[in-house]
Amino acid sequence: MADSPNCDLKSLSPLQLFERVTEQGEKVRALKAGKAPKDEIDAAVRMLLSLKLSYKTTTGQDYQAGLPPKDLVLINNGTTKEEDEDLVDPWNVQTSNAKGVDYDKLIVRFGSSKIDTDLINRIERAIGQKPHHFLRRGIFFSHRDMDQVLDAYENKKPFYLYTGRGPSSQAMHVGHLIPFMFTKWLQEVFDVPLVIQLTDDEKYLWKDMTIEKAYEYARENAKDIIACGFDVNKTFIFSDLDYLGTSAGFYKNIVKVQKHVTFNQVKGIFGFTDSDCIGKISFPAIQAAPSFSSSFPQIFNGKENIQCLIPCAIDQDPYFRMTRDVAPRIGQPKPALLHSVFFPALQGAQTKMSASDPNSSIFLTDTPKQIKTKINKHAFSGGRDTIEEHRKYGGNCDVDVSFMYLTFFLEDDDRLEQLKQAYTSGELLTGELKKVLIETMQPLVAAHQERRKQVTDEIVKQFMTPRKLAFEF
Repeated sequence: MADSPNCDLKSLSPLQLFERVTEQGEKVRALKAGKAPKDEIDAAVRMLLSLKLSYKTTTGQDYQAGLPPKDLVLINNGTTKEEDEDLVDPWNVQTSNAKGVDYDKLIVRFGSSKIDTDLINRIERAIGQKPHHFLRRGIFFSHRDMDQVLDAYENKKPFYLYTGRGPSSQAMHVGHLIPFMFTKWLQEVFDVPLVIQLTDDEKYLWKDMTIEKAYEYARENAKDIIACGFDVNKTFIFSDLDYLGTSAGFYKNIVKVQKHVTFNQVKGIFGFTDSDCIGKISFPAIQAAPSFSSSFPQIFNGKENIQCLIPCAIDQDPYFRMTRDVAPRIGQPKPALLHSVFFPALQGAQTKMSASDPNSSIFLTDTPKQIKTKINKHAFSGGRDTIEEHRKYGGNCDVDVSFMYLTFFLEDDDRLEQLKQAYTSGELLTGELKKVLIETMQPLVAAHQERRKQVTDEIVKQFMTPRKLAFEF
């Protein structure tokens, strides 16, 4: 790896330490095989022992070749090491807690950093305006290297944004809007290029659908993304099935990543098994490649040193932990990340929503009547069993899905706080809180539908055509 032997080992993630031990072990074997001088071999062995000790201190586990640290072994079978531990990977989110995933524990487990008041204040100073309510309310709660991005911005150095969507269905739900709403805000306040990856190849590999259907969903989802209001002169949306065949730079980066990640590592990080198709095994490199500016020579004029910032839900972090580990070894800057919490299902915050369950969320195709019915019938309540009890003891905003949804979509901080106080005190009943949510969501979805109607196939083609954007590099 690029880090020097004298770097502060405490600053390395468990996976980085694992890689350091592995590479140092290979170095020792090479020195011995090459009959290097004894003092050189002894120094390499001492470094190896030191790295192994640091690894055990950090992870509580002895180093075992080919077995990454257990905190990164996210098994895709609904089980975890401890009964009360949340399961979070790119395909599953499960928790037994009605409040949802314990994000403080997840920060520790994933080795990311909390977005604290100091960072939010620094963002405010950098952009000269109030930060997005997603930041103020902790909806985007964790980051990797956002300080470096701000350093670059303050020193007039460029960066770009990358986010994505896995098109698993024709209709997106309101939870899918969260990263795009926030990314649009980031693009506007920092005035930077944006690339949006549609992983139709991933959905073909994971889902029971034809490759033609996956591509169709990608184009339909692109219309919903465009309807969020992105600027065609500053945004490139691409389908993997389309773009991969036309960009040599993109494919070269995929191959570079593939060369530096072993089968054991992807099994450990993503929970793949020997029965998974080879397409799944190789896919993480495809999601990694947009993190590097050389994947988009038409945008960045072939430059390879433009840092990337990725806003995404934290379940996507395993892809980018892998990417950040590989980046220095292929001469690329590590991507920075901003992680969001999960958008709760109407039935409660214990699981992710399912696009196959129409009652698990509010979809962007829903009518005002459907929105009202879903919220009234399915939104999990933090209220009491009777009106008398509710008036006496109050409701629980921590588990009430209507209030959770309002934290995402009600922009007025004062109004949100008033609702919280009234519901917690028992002054506001569950039905009344649901009514506020209905009145918030109906116009929001209707406005999105109107914008989407204006997105023609020609507009989609403009966004998805590889081209130079309105920036000079």
